[in-house]
Amino acid sequence: MKAPSRSNGKSKPSFGRIIARVVWMSIKLLIIPVLCVAALIVGLAIGFSVLGDKPVSEVFDIKTWKHMYDLVFAEGG
Repeated sequence: MKAPSRSNGKSKPSFGRIIARVVWMSIKLLIIPVLCVAALIVGLAIGFSVLGDKPVSEVFDIKTWKHMYDLVFAEGG
């Protein structure tokens, strides 16, 4: 006489659970870079407007960053 087979409790996960795990892992992987970029933007805006006494809109102007690049990498002479 054989004993009836038992399931070991490891059933195949449903499609919804797989999608939920993929979404959760994506969120966990992306949260740090997104927070770093947000902190960079907020820091630039606050530093440029408070310390530099300039309008916040100039932070996102390409001319501002070209001028900064030219100041940093100008030939000293």
